[in-house]
Amino acid sequence: MSTLAGTGAGSRTRTFAAVAAIVVLFLAASSAPSPLYVVYQQQWRFSASVLTFVFAIYVFGLLGSLLVVGALSDHVGRRPVLAAAILLEALALVLFLLAGDVAVLSVARFLQGVATGAAMTTLGAALVDHEPAHTPGRAGLINSIAPTAGLAFGALGTGALVEFAPAPTHLVFALLLAGMVVAGIVVLRMPETVGRRPGALASLRPRVGVPARLQADVAPVVPVMLASWALGGLYLSLGPSVAASLFGLQNHLVGGLVVTMLCGTGSVTAFALRSRPATSLLVPAAALLGGGTLVTLFGVLTGTVALAALGTLVAGVGFGASSLATFGTFARIAGVDERGALFAFAFVISYLAFSVPAVAAGFASTAFGLRITALVYGLAVVVAATPALVLRLALARRRPGSTEPAPATCP
Repeated sequence: MSTLAGTGAGSRTRTFAAVAAIVVLFLAASSAPSPLYVVYQQQWRFSASVLTFVFAIYVFGLLGSLLVVGALSDHVGRRPVLAAAILLEALALVLFLLAGDVAVLSVARFLQGVATGAAMTTLGAALVDHEPAHTPGRAGLINSIAPTAGLAFGALGTGALVEFAPAPTHLVFALLLAGMVVAGIVVLRMPETVGRRPGALASLRPRVGVPARLQADVAPVVPVMLASWALGGLYLSLGPSVAASLFGLQNHLVGGLVVTMLCGTGSVTAFALRSRPATSLLVPAAALLGGGTLVTLFGVLTGTVALAALGTLVAGVGFGASSLATFGTFARIAGVDERGALFAFAFVISYLAFSVPAVAAGFASTAFGLRITALVYGLAVVVAATPALVLRLALARRRPGSTEPAPATCP
């Protein structure tokens, strides 16, 4: 039973805005270490394979958290889960502040992944709970753009602090820790929307699957989802290193800008296309992802920064469109009793694609070099995106999809 009844419209709007800000804060914290990886490498002298392990352990913690505690707030309430996630995130940020070697950094990233996974599922539900009555669909829009906006802000802000502020490996985490303290106060003061109900322990059992009747609609979505999140994983793990090593761009702000160009462009695109039907975006998303990646690869091959930047922007448009296309499609086709399993499946696919190829790229870059690894990785993204075009067009000929717009969400 909801305990939100009687809350005023103004208070509801303020709480909704506060929850949206916490979403951005968590994702900004998650991308903040990306521009610092180059700094850590220089200070601690570790290889690219170690760097990508540090990156991937965050995603595995996040993925496990999504699967295990994703539905817990439906049983114990939003505030307890959010409070626990913020506390764990604060602990991770303290470890970042104290980190003096890869071991502590890895523990901090793992704890951060667990905290982010628990927070994101609960925050997404809280956005729906607190959505103002006069703006229906706003929660779906925020769920689409806030995560990518947070990734962009975190990477760009950290890059600027590393380049222009003192204590580059400490200041950003101190600021984020202060933000988490404020977030904790907000959560403790926000109204609870879910009453306690039985089944909390049973909800911890992971559930992943695609109902048989939805498999034909899901099939064309999976390739573009794989391609987009694999590309995101490459940019967040090795993007700053590519900028520094292959293009000679040693300015740490540029390292953050590399991530921002992809994720920030994706966020703006998702907002701009918010009223478009999800089914109409799949083919252009796949084409833009593949085309933009090819342009970026040509820039890497020829050492042309402008081409690489242009390709990243084009791929970023495809990244944002694919987010709306994939999760908007899932929101449209799934029944009420199918959404949990279908979105759990989507989260698993997205974050496995986000992490596993990036880890492989880290080991490959040590053995074969960063340039060859980036080229092969990029070509794999193009190949992964191509089946989405073929499958979607074949499905459209057999059974035209709905053209009704649907709210989209993003992991």
